[in-house]
Amino acid sequence: MVQVRLMWDEGADRSVPLPEYATAGAAGADVRANLPGGVSVTLAPGARALIPTGLRVAVPDGFELQVRPRSGLALKQGLMLVNAPGTIDSDYRGPLGVIVLNAGDAPVVIAHGMRIAQLIVAPVVQATFGLVGGLDDTGRGAGGFGSTGVI
Repeated sequence: MVQVRLMWDEGADRSVPLPEYATAGAAGADVRANLPGGVSVTLAPGARALIPTGLRVAVPDGFELQVRPRSGLALKQGLMLVNAPGTIDSDYRGPLGVIVLNAGDAPVVIAHGMRIAQLIVAPVVQATFGLVGGLDDTGRGAGGFGSTGVI
């Protein structure tokens, strides 16, 4: 099992639960909003905000921490993560924040302690990048967006 080390950020409410898996089969651990002074944030439709979690993390070398949206919030309230999945690199030690966007048609309240995203630990493979004179042919070739059809 991989261990991600956590540390409270200065001023964080330490009564907010740490990231946790909601079920035995969950791939992502829910992370919560840890808002200054416990004051909720209201996002108007189309608005986005950086929501603090009150945590700093140390991800082991060879891994990343992916920050992904929670499907229930996306469906029911229109909350998305702007850069999903966000990546927390193994050498980052700053505050862990979640960029939330209200893609719905009504204001959404993000309450202190609310589960706002999920964290997934994933292995990282780094590649080398080298220029070549040509690329091998494939059946798809240079076909891009929508090139494989609608259905």
